[in-house]
Amino acid sequence: MAISGGPDSLALLLLAHAGFPNHIAAATVDHGLRREASDEAQYVGEICRDLGVPHAILSPPSPITGNLQSQARKARYALLEDWRARENLGWIATAHHADDQLETVLMRLLRGSGIDGLSAIRPINERIVRPLLAIRKAELSAFVVARGIEAIDDPSNADPRFDRVRLRETIGDLADFDAGRLMRSTNALREASDALGWIVRREAETVVATEGDAIVLGSIGYPPEIMRRLVMLCLRRVDDGIEPRGPALDALLVSLGNGESATLGGVQCVPEPAAGKPAWRFSPAPPRNTG
Repeated sequence: MAISGGPDSLALLLLAHAGFPNHIAAATVDHGLRREASDEAQYVGEICRDLGVPHAILSPPSPITGNLQSQARKARYALLEDWRARENLGWIATAHHADDQLETVLMRLLRGSGIDGLSAIRPINERIVRPLLAIRKAELSAFVVARGIEAIDDPSNADPRFDRVRLRETIGDLADFDAGRLMRSTNALREASDALGWIVRREAETVVATEGDAIVLGSIGYPPEIMRRLVMLCLRRVDDGIEPRGPALDALLVSLGNGESATLGGVQCVPEPAAGKPAWRFSPAPPRNTG
């Protein structure tokens, strides 16, 4: 499990130790972004030793640059997955809780996210499990205090440079929200997202074909959300690393719907008939002429 030393992660550690004694291990990631982080990781190690829980401190091989929160998150999950595989552990548990879920939904709503984004933090995502999503942060903090353990206060949680911190400061009126109702909403959105994914995969079996290095979408008469997902599937079959933002994908759909060719990332997208029916072809874009 991932333990930072904050009240929520310490609550996860204590609960997991009580429920699965001798069957857990903990890791703390020191991103190298704060001088105090090394001492904090050692502090978590001491708590783990007192509990008899194996503990590792993980650090990225190179400094975090760019968007600090985004890049630190990527580095953190990569380090945790390497540690999990190396230690032959089944899962990585994180301490995301109901307050995190609410903030994530609101942030994504303000950014114009669709169903996938609004389904928010998933309880299970590949090897990641998040068992505390139905519990409020205040409950977790009180649980840790009651056991006489002092949690670490990460100053980045109050840094107004970060979107989540600014949002947190504006939602005081929602402090008494019902975590159960929030979970019902996010579960409904997640089920809708999964259902759409299932439909698209089933339809793709008959309307998406591979022709050499190209992918052809042979039917374009679907509702808009199904079309978005089918086009995204085709794009990823050409370039599995492509991650277009929503507006870029919408603009591509408009161009193709108007009978116009377009390029998105490294994929060339061309409307053309297939067997006398409208179709869209996706293939690697030709190299740019830089001469």
